[in-house]
Amino acid sequence: IFLQFVDGSELESAARARQTKTETISAKRGTIYDVNGETLAMSYETDKIYLDPSNVKDENKETIAQKLSEILGIDYQELLDKLKNNTKRFTVATEVEQTKVEQIKTWKNNLKFTTGINFEETNSRTYPHGTLASTVLGFTNADNSGAYGIEYSWDSFLSGTAGKSVSLKDASQSEIANSEKSYIAAENGYDLNLTIDVNIQGIIERELTTAVDEYECDSGITIAMDPSTGKILAMADYPNFDPNNRNTPNSKLAETWDTLSSEEKSTALLRMWTPKAVTDTYAPGSVFKLITSSIGLEENLVKTDTAGEFNCTGYYYINGEEKPIRCWNWRKPHGKQSLRESLEHSCNPAFIELGLRIGAQLSYKYYQAFGLFEKTGISLSGEAIGKFYDLNKINQHELATMSFGEKFTITPIQMISAVAAIANDGVLVQPQLVDKITNTDTGEVTEFKTKEVRQVISKSTADKVKSMMESVVSAGSGYRVAEQAKGFSIGGKTGTSEPTSSASKDGYTASFVAISPVENTKIVLLVILKNPKGTLHNGG
Repeated sequence: IFLQFVDGSELESAARARQTKTETISAKRGTIYDVNGETLAMSYETDKIYLDPSNVKDENKETIAQKLSEILGIDYQELLDKLKNNTKRFTVATEVEQTKVEQIKTWKNNLKFTTGINFEETNSRTYPHGTLASTVLGFTNADNSGAYGIEYSWDSFLSGTAGKSVSLKDASQSEIANSEKSYIAAENGYDLNLTIDVNIQGIIERELTTAVDEYECDSGITIAMDPSTGKILAMADYPNFDPNNRNTPNSKLAETWDTLSSEEKSTALLRMWTPKAVTDTYAPGSVFKLITSSIGLEENLVKTDTAGEFNCTGYYYINGEEKPIRCWNWRKPHGKQSLRESLEHSCNPAFIELGLRIGAQLSYKYYQAFGLFEKTGISLSGEAIGKFYDLNKINQHELATMSFGEKFTITPIQMISAVAAIANDGVLVQPQLVDKITNTDTGEVTEFKTKEVRQVISKSTADKVKSMMESVVSAGSGYRVAEQAKGFSIGGKTGTSEPTSSASKDGYTASFVAISPVENTKIVLLVILKNPKGTLHNGG
């Protein structure tokens, strides 16, 4: 009576818990492809192995620890200690190959005692191209959830939903035949096709690596974008990393790795994994003169080819300031020049004069329109925004430095998006990294269309700026492009920004932005090199 009526419900619950076997059915994580269907990240089936000490007799623990350590290549004594001291189920190994799983199962089935060994099917992640686009792709955690990059930002689509099966088991933890069983199928993750093209990505990473090494730079960033669609054709960081071995420092980090503390190593790895094209900010330097030119032309404050519109004496004196702002070529002043010639020469005094004509209110109106005060909305987590002066604190000195891209910061993705707006007849579009997603269970495909943000400048103004960019390449500071790419229609702009006083150790930042072809532009390319050593440190 006591067992039936007093302890009955409790005993019933305990019996059900012991007799019920619940197994997780892992969902397969979606595959990530490039725009042409080349696999960039994929999953493969592995097993997790658990041990439940409550189902193992003391006299059998050494045998079990010995066999598992032998097959799995793990430490025998450490496993035995866990088996003796733990009371709850614990993980023995993850990502176990099927051949080893079969070995353990065969050995287990021939025993006459219970081992407490349980298996759980799971999926592991691999990146067939190694370091290619690593900071864009990111990687997954041990539990197969996204940790960085696209893997993290699109985790809700990629991960799917795990299923489970519930059945009755006997004392040896084996399923009871013909017993009732409930089953909930797993929902597999979506496949993603990125806008990135592995061919373009490969070329860009190769050339960026060469440039960083040749000019002894700290690092480099490159983005290639289709201005009419916003699709990112390539996005590269160097140094990068291998997501298959994400905790292994890259070659640059390896140089100082052994001198770092544990905390410094963790910080360095986090930095290594970061997609710096969207998380880093920098002073864009003279590339920003394209924005200043666009504003001046759109507001009819200047024309492209008015002879002698600006006069460079090598210096520009701001009213009330003793120290002038000098031109980079102050020893050989540019003299009288048009806007086109000023852009070709990358003349600071000319753009200071134009910036002062435009004024703070109008400048900020267009900076806002070009998207420089907000995130672009690209589908990578951690996107930063730049830092500008408060509008009510801007005087002539700030206007002067902003006109040629100094004393404020933006992200590389903001910079290329703004130039892409010029290349796209004045229309700003949102940068896009994912081309389409596919429901792997139903086959349904969702394609992402171009998202036009706003018309920033007129097509007429955009055409004038593009024409001047072509002149920069044919007759100005970008002449090396014309020398090395004969027969191609290319426009561009050089940029060299000085380190700020608070971060002088960062050195110069050299950059170049290019469009091709000049008419009906198909690609915008931004290259940034951080802290090039030696005398060559400019964007040319």
